[in-house]
Amino acid sequence: MNDKQLKELFLKARQEGEGFEEPRAEAKRQAIDAALAEFEAAEKKDSTFFQGICKWLRLSRANSSTEDRSMNRYLIPGLGAGAATVFSLLFLVLLVDFDVSQRPLSSSPDDFVVADLTSSAKTRPADKALEEELIVTGIRASFDEAPEMERAAPAAKPMMAQATAAKRKMEASAFYAPSADMPAQSQQEHRDQFEHTELSGIKLVSKEPVSTFSVDVDTASYSYVRRALNEGRLPPADSVRIEEMLNYFDYNYPAPTDSSEPFNVSTWLSDSPWNEGKKLLHIGIKGYELEAQPKSNLVFLLDVSGSMGSADKLPLVKQSMNLLLSKLRKDDTVSIVVYAGAAGTVLEPTKVADKQKILSALNRLEAGGSTAGGQGIELAYQLAEANFDKEAVNRIILATDGDFNVGIRDRETLKNFVERKRDKGVFLSVLGFGRGNYNDQLMQELAQNGNGVAAYIDTLGEAKKVLVEEAHASLFPIAKDVKIQLEFNPALVSEYRLIGYETRALSNEDFNNDKVDAGDIGAGHKVTAIYELTPAASASQSHEPLRYANKAKRATDHSAEWAFVKVRYKLPSDSKSQLIEQGINKAQEQLSAELKQEFEFATAVAGFAQLLKDGRYVNDWALDDALALAKANRGDDNFGYRSEFVQLIRKAQVASDM
Repeated sequence: MNDKQLKELFLKARQEGEGFEEPRAEAKRQAIDAALAEFEAAEKKDSTFFQGICKWLRLSRANSSTEDRSMNRYLIPGLGAGAATVFSLLFLVLLVDFDVSQRPLSSSPDDFVVADLTSSAKTRPADKALEEELIVTGIRASFDEAPEMERAAPAAKPMMAQATAAKRKMEASAFYAPSADMPAQSQQEHRDQFEHTELSGIKLVSKEPVSTFSVDVDTASYSYVRRALNEGRLPPADSVRIEEMLNYFDYNYPAPTDSSEPFNVSTWLSDSPWNEGKKLLHIGIKGYELEAQPKSNLVFLLDVSGSMGSADKLPLVKQSMNLLLSKLRKDDTVSIVVYAGAAGTVLEPTKVADKQKILSALNRLEAGGSTAGGQGIELAYQLAEANFDKEAVNRIILATDGDFNVGIRDRETLKNFVERKRDKGVFLSVLGFGRGNYNDQLMQELAQNGNGVAAYIDTLGEAKKVLVEEAHASLFPIAKDVKIQLEFNPALVSEYRLIGYETRALSNEDFNNDKVDAGDIGAGHKVTAIYELTPAASASQSHEPLRYANKAKRATDHSAEWAFVKVRYKLPSDSKSQLIEQGINKAQEQLSAELKQEFEFATAVAGFAQLLKDGRYVNDWALDDALALAKANRGDDNFGYRSEFVQLIRKAQVASDM
């Protein structure tokens, strides 16, 4: 009778109720003990070790009891499976260790993160221990899927207990276990830091007839928004700064003809596309183009901390600096300071003519350690001041993901330090890279206090735009502390709202105070600002009229003017400001087709940015409307940036929330 027949007989007898009982646990134990004792006795009788082993493994029914066969049936396969698991685990450990050390850089942003974590584990014992525990956790999973194996191999239970503890430790560790509710890419973006600001509200001209703000030529917000949309996700609302979205583009505004007045101001009035009965007042400023490129004394201050290890950070920094070198004069000077656990000089002041020496220093850089950002800034300024050239532009270019966690950590201390150095003629520009540690707020403040630009480099194409195509604007200032002030005529305007520039708002009394810092304009820079106005006679008033309010004093001498605009600025070497002023009248509603197209495209950008940030003031205007307006006003698009913007609107239509 074979095993199958015996099993069928047992089941039949049980169904017919012939008194069969469930085996008791004690009986099972006694049977197993007896089988083991019989095996040991039989082994002693065998003439050789191998013969005894073979006898134990045989499944002969003639020489074995029922308990022997039962033990062979369950114990041996269990031990075999356990041995297979151990050998597989050892192979996996060897494979992982080899693969991490040999793996090339991935082109996927997701893989950059994984590669960074595994490669850095070798230098962090605590993290390596967690990695080994994570492998042991796999044993737990295999036992969960095969309970028979667990029962057949009780010796593995202590290892399983350790694996369970390791698994719980992993689940509590955000380093190895991202939230299941949020993809890894979104988690990294979620850790980036942005300043929260409320939208500028609608002001009553009768109460606040004057509006004052600093210009802003930064573009970091646009690049960050683009990265998020290209990855299929809507950007964080606080990352959207409308003025930086507007000023990302090159507008064909009329340029000044004389360097003594470094920029020209253009204005235009149009109907608001998202609020019937209201108007948009466009202000466009075009900076003077330099005829000859000034000399430069540049210090590259490069973050080489561990957080910069991914391919969209330090490797992209190296490529970006290489691009910038191609735009510099041969007699320009370049130095390189790096910072991680500590700061150090890797290249003393070197002429660009010796480009190979500069590139060699760049190519040797590797990421590792913490981020002594404050110490790095101090050393960079020391180097810039030691090589200071009165006839050149003296500037530090900071390239980082913004993770300043060692050194001068206090934000106000850093800002004050940079401001004092600015007054000595050494400026600071900031280039942001990557995500996960991106401290946008700190970088914006450092650039503003350092009389420099803040840009976010998400691709090599963006590096080319900032450091090659717009190198003059990024590096060489033509005016500093540029402020704009508008006074609205209550006879024609009852309400106004400045779209964007929330972080650049100034008190009205700051306009005439030359001690108050404001934004700078580089050679050829364009600045765009848009106000939404409510005409005095319009039925689209946002504020309810007050029953007991005095009638606003009506202007009589300038009844044709909607507003009066004033621009105050200083030349780069001056400490006293100069003033440009002009009226904005009804004639500004008539423009050339070319200039109208420029302002209309800017309107599409402003509307799109409002929809991404906070659409409370655009009513039923939607992404489809922004798309149609942008497509109709692309104009000459030599570099393809406007076409790219059209595609970003399309991507926003299908993007998911974070």
